[in-house]
Amino acid sequence: MPALEASLSRLLDTPGLTGAALVDAVTGLSYGTAGDAGEAGDAVECSELTTLLAEGLRAAGAEGELESVIVTSRRRHHVSLLVRRQGDPLLLTAGFDRELTNLALTIRQMTDVAEDVLT
Repeated sequence: MPALEASLSRLLDTPGLTGAALVDAVTGLSYGTAGDAGEAGDAVECSELTTLLAEGLRAAGAEGELESVIVTSRRRHHVSLLVRRQGDPLLLTAGFDRELTNLALTIRQMTDVAEDVLT
């Protein structure tokens, strides 16, 4: 199993995770998935939303400050974590069942996986 797939598969141990994907933040190209990829959100839409939010922060004088985007509904959390690297950044996106998820632990585990992806 390639290293990327192994790293993404580690996320499946996160309580409440339904799906995850690693996406190019600029183009929306998906590099890999784990679980139900549809639950991680549409790759292009995730990249467009992140770009829109980053541009808004830049206009407000907070360029380079975006780390993550968390969208919460009554039943779900959707987390997109920006993974900075040389070249275009990546997004590690994941969908979670809200009742089964500790959001702080989830972000910590996603950060660990993001660091693995870069090495």
